[in-house]
Amino acid sequence: MARLRGGAVAAVAVLVAVAGCKSGQNKGTPGAGGGGGGGGNGAVLAAVDALTVKGRAPKTGYSRTRFGTAWADTDANSCDTRDDILKRDLKDVKFTGGTCKVSYGLLEPDPYSGKDITYRRGRSQVDIDHVVPLSDAWQKGAKYWDASKRIALANDPLNLIAVDASTNRGKGDGDAATWLPPNGRYRCTYVAAQVAVKKKYGLWVTAAEKAAMKKVLGGCPAQKLPTGGNPTKAPERFRAR
Repeated sequence: MARLRGGAVAAVAVLVAVAGCKSGQNKGTPGAGGGGGGGGNGAVLAAVDALTVKGRAPKTGYSRTRFGTAWADTDANSCDTRDDILKRDLKDVKFTGGTCKVSYGLLEPDPYSGKDITYRRGRSQVDIDHVVPLSDAWQKGAKYWDASKRIALANDPLNLIAVDASTNRGKGDGDAATWLPPNGRYRCTYVAAQVAVKKKYGLWVTAAEKAAMKKVLGGCPAQKLPTGGNPTKAPERFRAR
């Protein structure tokens, strides 16, 4: 699990704040409340309906290394993905030795808990979460992909968000049927981001997951479908085991 700059940012739209959902911090990513997409609730529910429904496959063969080295600089901006997301999602950011390595920042508020969190490098107050967990992705299609697509998913800003570490670690590899953020105001944005990622990468959902997604999204008629992020194929120089 787990948190842009460079050319990828230009491709990302800003999500409009929605009724009953937490507005975001910036630029077409989960940390920003998702990217602006088409058509409000009609588009996001249509995207849910278009997702393939299948049972969860066995976790056999899964490991984090199947998705490449953690926080690979797939957008070639000379900053690793973790620092890119910290820079995107935190306020009052301070750096160590240049403009990549984030040493301090404020998560105000943390989207998952609603609390204000102070980030200091080397401590564990803030995680970068995969909105669609990599293990969940593995069990819903990613085990059949080539390595470049798995690496892309693991480092795609559309699927990454800076969050409170203690809250995040209760999530595990849960999908929308088994875990939602305790902060109810963020649930619409969170589920819409999961839908966007699964649509973009062609991941399937379980029947229970689809029902949970539709239940959450039914309560936020203005919610838009996030868009943007990185390409679904990582550069050839990156490898996964």
